[in-house]
Amino acid sequence: MEENHVKHACQLLLIGGSAGSLEVLFKLFPLLRADLPFPVALVLHRRNSGDSSLSDLLASKTLNPTHEVEDKEPVEPGTIYLAPADYHLLFEHDRTFSLDYSEKIHFSRPSIDVTFESASEVYGAGLVALLLSGANEDGTAGLQAVQREGGRAVVQNPETAQMPFMPNHAITHMAVDHVLDIVGMANFINALE
Repeated sequence: MEENHVKHACQLLLIGGSAGSLEVLFKLFPLLRADLPFPVALVLHRRNSGDSSLSDLLASKTLNPTHEVEDKEPVEPGTIYLAPADYHLLFEHDRTFSLDYSEKIHFSRPSIDVTFESASEVYGAGLVALLLSGANEDGTAGLQAVQREGGRAVVQNPETAQMPFMPNHAITHMAVDHVLDIVGMANFINALE
């Protein structure tokens, strides 16, 4: 399986996380190269009211342009996108974003599973998905969908996670491609083409 993955360039990197994931991103973002050749989309569990300053805070940690997704916005390489609070983040086949207000999954909207599954249908083997710290099982079904379509499934090393349940759940329900700490994540992402 690993050899097949090497043949496909990364067309989209998804990062999903819940409790404890912001601390990871604050440490990870400064380590990322400034010229990422692919788009990055973040799906983070947060309060319904959301905090519009979160994207500004994340943007302060990276040289890559970072902002909250707008409905029907095209997905552009080199940009880091944040899913808005209280909407599921979907991908259309014309490679634009779509926001959805359907029911919560695992008590969450945005749902990591929903976004990972949607992106796997559009990006297939060109998709890389990373699951971070969290306290529920959201993300495992999405990672499984990513792998079914030939993409790569990566999880944070649970030993380094503030809330290890989420990465542990994925590891115990599937054979993930990589288990990484923060420096390992940075090296992995910076090596993607």
